Amino acid sequence: MKYHTSNKYYRWLIFFIGIITTLAYRIIIILNYYSSLLVAISWYIGTIGFIWYFAHRYRVQNHYANLIADKKLPEKICENKLTKDDCDALLYILRSISSSKAKWNSIAIFILSAAALAYAVAVDVIKLIDG
Repeated sequence: MKYHTSNKYYRWLIFFIGIITTLAYRIIIILNYYSSLLVAISWYIGTIGFIWYFAHRYRVQNHYANLIADKKLPEKICENKLTKDDCDALLYILRSISSSKAKWNSIAIFILSAAALAYAVAVDVIKLIDG
């Protein structure tokens, strides 16, 4: 089976989403001095972007961990013609990736961002209705 990464353009899109959403959150401190509307817009951009970005990161990290486990890569690596040091280095990398807590960080940020977004949308809709 041939393994491949996501489309090059999608990876660039995800990269820029990460940059834009980070900037959107950081600029809120400045926008507070000018306009509550701009603060809200920036917050929505940041929150929606983080939901997308961390959902993507979770999917990638989970795929790596599953692939490592399903293919039994740590067990098979040392059967190759690698030096002991090479084998130890590769085992360290594979085990680190498969046991990383980064995917849980992505899940937490995704869930908290989605909850904050749902709350903000509900509050904004109620404000619009109450006029």
